[in-house]
Amino acid sequence: MVKARADAPEGFFEAEAAGLAWLASAGGVRTAAVVSVSQGRIELERIPDARPTSSAAAAFGASLARTHAAGAGAFGAGPDGWRGPLFIGRRHLPEADERTWGAFYARDRVLPYLAIAEEVGNTTASEAVLVRRAADVIATGAFDDDEPPARIHGDLWNGNVLWSPDGVVLIDPAAHGGHRETDLAMLALFGCPFLDDVLAAYDRALPLRRGWRDRVPVHQLHPLAVHAAGHGRGYGIALAEAAGQVLELARPRRE
Repeated sequence: MVKARADAPEGFFEAEAAGLAWLASAGGVRTAAVVSVSQGRIELERIPDARPTSSAAAAFGASLARTHAAGAGAFGAGPDGWRGPLFIGRRHLPEADERTWGAFYARDRVLPYLAIAEEVGNTTASEAVLVRRAADVIATGAFDDDEPPARIHGDLWNGNVLWSPDGVVLIDPAAHGGHRETDLAMLALFGCPFLDDVLAAYDRALPLRRGWRDRVPVHQLHPLAVHAAGHGRGYGIALAEAAGQVLELARPRRE
């Protein structure tokens, strides 16, 4: 399969190739193999379709845990050996070298896209204030923990999860060092076949911290902000709703 963009920014498809290779090197979830890559063009192996099954979903969950456990150099760090830019969809994805998750996540995964969403009118001024309040709480470390940076796909919505006869294959990553709950929250946000089986197998392989289900809105702020920046007013509303949930969740911690 060939993807090409005459207007691709420098390093666009090369970053995709680096992300796929970095994820694959973890020995967890399979990623589509890169046949060739150059400026403005990438050729990938074609993945045959198969119907999702419970057993394939469980295998996916266990292998995703292995990918995450392979780790990253820092929160916000790109794939090992890659020195170019990062992208999520067609938008730039800021790099960072943070030791703590909250500061990185608020600054580099929520606020840049909130600014765009507000500029294009997909988020109102009052909604933006709410999201910034939630980002401030996250930045102070309200949801930080002792987990090291995970090796995450970074754009793990259902469209980037391909079901093949040999199991799940991932495509189109925005791979970087992040929190593993972010990948899982994105799967939940956009739907995934047999998601309960995915999550149960993941939790068996790499147990999740207590309260992870409550923290889903925290980790959905990033994908919602990205979508609010370019995919319509509905995502701006959903972003503000998630921010309200984050503030409600954080309130007992701050009192």
